[in-house]
Amino acid sequence: MASVAGNDTASPTLGTALQRWVTDWGSSVVDGLVVVGDMALFTWRMVVWMCTRMPARGTMLVNFYQVGVLSLPVVSLTGTFIGMVLAVQSYYQFHSIGLENQLGAVINMSLVRELGPVLAATMLAGRVGSAMAAVLGTMRVTEQIDALTTMGADPIHYLVVPRFLACILLIPALTVMADFMGIVGGYFYSVIVLGIDHAPYLNHSREFVSGFDFLSGLFKSVFFGGIIAVVSCYRGFNCQAGADGVGRAATASFVHSFVLILAIDLFLNILLDALYFAMHPEGASIL
Repeated sequence: MASVAGNDTASPTLGTALQRWVTDWGSSVVDGLVVVGDMALFTWRMVVWMCTRMPARGTMLVNFYQVGVLSLPVVSLTGTFIGMVLAVQSYYQFHSIGLENQLGAVINMSLVRELGPVLAATMLAGRVGSAMAAVLGTMRVTEQIDALTTMGADPIHYLVVPRFLACILLIPALTVMADFMGIVGGYFYSVIVLGIDHAPYLNHSREFVSGFDFLSGLFKSVFFGGIIAVVSCYRGFNCQAGADGVGRAATASFVHSFVLILAIDLFLNILLDALYFAMHPEGASIL
């Protein structure tokens, strides 16, 4: 009798826990779908405003300065160190098989195709995206966005469109700067510190790195900039009340932007590789 009673007690407990688990997961899925739909509508309103009327020149220049000019130092510095780190990590593996002269091709290919765009986007998400979410979140909490609507100005047009255009137009320039400084850093460490002959280093770089590699990195960076702007502005517009809500919006904007950057990077790499092999069938046959 005792064992039967124990089973009767355990069964409802297990069933309740399972029901709670299913309910929590269901709520998370529904909330995620709502956010995706709301963000899609948010993006659609922004696109409509861009096609209807562009923001004022003064508003655009302020955002261009904050997104582009103020991001150059951190992008340049991190790009330089990334190039040096690639040289340090790759040299001993290549030296062990006698291919250290081809180190330039590996470093520069990695930078222009992958690390340059992702690095610039990560810095932009951390420095600019979080700031966007914090500023717009503070405006939401202090009811400044509601005041704009009351005065007849659309907040999407006045606050979001300039930031979006600044991100997608200037992140390619930041990517070029990250690529350049990474190449300079890798060359300096490889040639000056490690003593690799600069002639084969540069020749292999020119032989293996093509214009398609460079342009594919710039192509990906435009998508990264759009993701950062949309996610950051959306999080700021939907900020919860209080200083804690502003902090959460800034944190969520960076985390979600970074995850989406990596996800989009995967799909764009698959697309660009398919395009490359379609343009160069001999490369696919070798693989």
